[in-house]
Amino acid sequence: MPQESSTLSLSDRLAPGRSALVVIDMQNDFCAPGGYVDDVMGKDVSAAAALLPVLDQLISQARGAGVPVVWVRADYGHAAIPSSMLAKQLRAGIHAECCAAGTWGADWFGVSPQPGEPVVTKHTYSGFHDTDLHAILRDRQVDTLVFAGVQTQICVESTVRDGHSRGYDCIVPADAVASHTPVLHDATLMNVRFLFGDVSDSATILSAWTLPASA
Repeated sequence: MPQESSTLSLSDRLAPGRSALVVIDMQNDFCAPGGYVDDVMGKDVSAAAALLPVLDQLISQARGAGVPVVWVRADYGHAAIPSSMLAKQLRAGIHAECCAAGTWGADWFGVSPQPGEPVVTKHTYSGFHDTDLHAILRDRQVDTLVFAGVQTQICVESTVRDGHSRGYDCIVPADAVASHTPVLHDATLMNVRFLFGDVSDSATILSAWTLPASA
């Protein structure tokens, strides 16, 4: 499959039947005013809200074309995360929990799954680490992943790197991911373009997921 994929155009690689949309961490604690990133970390969350029109289009188009939409969410309650992650927070003087299960901070922000769409819960930055994401994608015979959501340089990049290591063709539409730190958003896009996949835009993805009028 990798050899076949290397000869295909971007639109062919994105074709329904071989691609999936992976939506990462669109949750209140990462995206909403008053959430963890805003209130605890003191970072600007406005870029996450600005994503919503693009995400709405991508999700709607994927569903209409029969492209699987897979949702990845965080549960960073202290009892769930790795000890290294907790220790890093405590050394920084941060004692608040992020996206703890059952809290407002863990709820979806602006977009949400439909019944039957897979939801993967992770306890660290990569959506593949100790989850069933790989099995979900393989069951659907997917080999191209389109990534959307937040934060570009943390959970999006971590999941892209792991997807690349597992043999997936990884595509990041630059206008469908966002970060509280623009310079790091830009650095991740440069890194993806250099080594881990392709950087595209939502218009290209939407075009590839537009079914012919006779379909």
